Amino acid sequence: MIRFYKHRFIYFAISLSLFLFALAAVYINGIQLDIQFKGGAILKYVYVDTVDAEEAEKVIEAAVGRRAECQLQSNMAQDENKLVISLAGNEALTSQEQEVITDALVTAFPAAALSLSESLTVEPFIGRHFFTNGIMAIGLAFLLVLVYVGWRFKHIGGVSAGTMAIVALFHDVLVVTAVFVVFKIPLNESFIAAILTIIGFSINDTIVIYDRIRENRRLMDKKTPVEELVDLSINQSMMRSINTNLAVFLSITAVYIFARIYDISSISAFALPMMFGIISGCYSTICIAGPLWTMWQISRGKGQAMPAEA
Repeated sequence: MIRFYKHRFIYFAISLSLFLFALAAVYINGIQLDIQFKGGAILKYVYVDTVDAEEAEKVIEAAVGRRAECQLQSNMAQDENKLVISLAGNEALTSQEQEVITDALVTAFPAAALSLSESLTVEPFIGRHFFTNGIMAIGLAFLLVLVYVGWRFKHIGGVSAGTMAIVALFHDVLVVTAVFVVFKIPLNESFIAAILTIIGFSINDTIVIYDRIRENRRLMDKKTPVEELVDLSINQSMMRSINTNLAVFLSITAVYIFARIYDISSISAFALPMMFGIISGCYSTICIAGPLWTMWQISRGKGQAMPAEA
C-alpha cells in the first residue's frame, strides 16, 4: 500500500516547484489577453486560391508590430473564402495600419486577390466585462463545490473536506493558467471553458475518494489512525481515477492533434491546457486533497477514525 500521507511533503514540494516555475513564466512571458478580454480589431478579407494562416500572422506582425491571430473560413452558400484577422490591443487600429496590413498581405499572397470586406472594433470595456463575468463564474463554481461537498460529507467533517477540495481545485486552476502562460496562449473564452471543465472533472475524483473514506470509516475499527484510513481509501480508488483520467487524456490528445493538423486554433487552445489539467486533477485528487484533509483532522485532535454514523 502506498503511504500517501507519509510522503505528503514530497507531493507538496512538487506542486510548489510547479507554481514557482509558473511565476517565472509569468515574469518572462507575461499574461497575454486575447481580443475577447483586451479589446482590439477584427479584419475580414475575401480571397481566392489559397492563403496560409500562419504565414499571414507573421506578415501582419512584421508589418504593424502587433500580434495577430488568423483563421480561414469558407462560406459554401456564397462560394467565398475569408481570412479573419484578430488583433488584440487597447488601441484601435487606424486606417493607415489597415492599409499597411492590406498591402503586406497582397504582397505576400499575390494570387489570392485579397480584398477587405469588413472591419470591426472590439471596445476594451466589453472585454473587461466579459473577463469579469468569467472570473465570477469560476468563483461561483468554487462556492457551489464548497457548499455541496460540505453538505454531502458532513459526517466526516464537511467544512474540512470542502476546503481541501477547493485547495486541490485551486491547484488545478493554477496549472491550467500556467499552461496558457508558458505556451503563450492568449487568455480568451477557451481559458474560462477549460477552467470550468477542469473544476467539474477534478471534483468528481475527489468526491469518489471522500466517499471511500466515509465507507471505510464504517467498516474499520474506530481506533484506526486517520492517516491509515485515508491511505487505504486512496489506494482503493486510485486505479479508478488513473484509468478514468487516462481515457479522457487520450481523447483530449486526439482532439488536440486533430486541431493542430487542421489549424483550428480555438480548439487547440482549449485541448492543450485540458491535457495538463487532467493530469493535474488526477495528481491533486490523489496526492493533495487526501493528505491535506488528514493533516486537518490530526491538527483538530482527530488522529483516530471517527466513530461510525448512527
